[in-house]
Amino acid sequence: MGPLWALRVAGALSVAGALAGHDGSQRSGPPAALDAGTRDDGAGHDRGVDVLWLLYLFVILGVTAEKFFCPNLSAISTTLKLSHNVAGVTFLAFGNGAPDVFSAVVAFSDPRTAGLAVGAVFGAGIFVTTVVAGGIALVKPFSAASRPFLRDIIFYMVAVFLTFLILYFGRITLGEALGYLGLYVFYVFTVVLCTWIHRWQRGDGLPQPGPWEPAIRTEAEERESSGTNCGDYGEEYRPLLPYRDSSLHILGTALNPLDKQKWRRKPWYWRLFKVLKIPVELVLLFTVPVVDPDKDDLNWKRPLNCLHIITGPLTCILTLKSGAYGLYQIQGIFPVWALVALSGSVLAIIIFVTTRNEEPPKSHCVFAFLGFLASAMWINAAATELVNVLRTLGIIFELSNTVLGLTLLAWGNSIGDTFSDLTMARQGYPRMAFSACFGGIIFNILVGVGLGCLLQMTSSQMVVKLEPDSLLVWILAGALGLSLVFSFVAVPAQCFQLGRAYGTCLILYYLAFLCVALLTEFQVIHLVPT
Repeated sequence: MGPLWALRVAGALSVAGALAGHDGSQRSGPPAALDAGTRDDGAGHDRGVDVLWLLYLFVILGVTAEKFFCPNLSAISTTLKLSHNVAGVTFLAFGNGAPDVFSAVVAFSDPRTAGLAVGAVFGAGIFVTTVVAGGIALVKPFSAASRPFLRDIIFYMVAVFLTFLILYFGRITLGEALGYLGLYVFYVFTVVLCTWIHRWQRGDGLPQPGPWEPAIRTEAEERESSGTNCGDYGEEYRPLLPYRDSSLHILGTALNPLDKQKWRRKPWYWRLFKVLKIPVELVLLFTVPVVDPDKDDLNWKRPLNCLHIITGPLTCILTLKSGAYGLYQIQGIFPVWALVALSGSVLAIIIFVTTRNEEPPKSHCVFAFLGFLASAMWINAAATELVNVLRTLGIIFELSNTVLGLTLLAWGNSIGDTFSDLTMARQGYPRMAFSACFGGIIFNILVGVGLGCLLQMTSSQMVVKLEPDSLLVWILAGALGLSLVFSFVAVPAQCFQLGRAYGTCLILYYLAFLCVALLTEFQVIHLVPT
């Protein structure tokens, strides 16, 4: 909370200083030349710090979403016994699109940064549907699933068209915001219905997983269940007396983010990146519980989980509205955060006394919901700071919010999807990776725009104004729509056989779009006044 608050103040001071530089006022002090040199050095230092902090914010978002947010969402979907498709288009989509959605919600909170949200949503959409989809076709030519592809691309085209309309009219009403969310609910219903019809036509069905049974078993799990696990040396090598770790040893092991064996095997650049992630992972391990249905003990760490009962709610209350609710004092005497800490301490003691280290309690699934909330609040805090830093850089470098959204914010939020989808394609699952390109961004645009605008509406203000700040917004919307139309026509024309020619065309299209966008931003391409 401290670093985020401090850098938010620093970002605000940088914005204020940048704005003050345009008012033409002359302040007293050293001679002009010396003062200019000092300001240039200070500004250059601040820019470097802002850029480095911006990159580290993307690391925070990636680590939180990958290792804490998504596993808890998977545990929740398993607890609720959702089917693979419903979990994929709801909880899994939420996990993959969490940075995009939270960034959009934060950006829509201020009319001056609404262009950042539009640029990020559209920019990530065109990046994923061209560069990532094209990269999959280049890495592993394949045959796309016809019906899921047509379904997803039609829904996404409708979503883009609706967003184009609200940008054209410059506002979004309560009914339109609810319409975005309703369209996503209809999309989920369509996915479920299509899956049911497909299974009915085939005459088979998959059994529902148990409350803690993983949805899809991996090859390693199959080997382990069949008794061929390489770590099983038989009865004769088992210790005569069972060994039980102490609570202190369990706590120290659970808070250690470093695997010594993996550290020795990995190359130097992986170790360097791991060193950068360790501070983030330590804070998250200390404040966010993780429930893992794939483990026998469900990742139950009794001393650490009891500690999470205190740190988890404190994280939620201190990161919500920049700590305004947590620092509020009841009747001007007792702060809310102290009440939360006291209540959590009592509950933690009760759970510690009534549970054992070796066996998770029946109520362990509740920790998945706590981990979901805590990780979501961390993502929201990082996304808020990310938008503030981008806005500061936009003022310093005189760049519009739209170009920052379609470049830095879109690239940063999509880099995880890029690596995961390309890795999935290289491992022999290009169809699954290609479907993820179009399925995930439907959630981002419908929930990001719909929820982002809905949260800004009040009883007195039921309309959110969206004013495109430049020609670049229309170029971005048009380019995204054109790329979708191209895929909608080209993929069926190739009988859904996607090869390197299709991938090359998509990547070249994105490079051409990026050149046009940058030329428009720097006024090389502009509208001729009539």
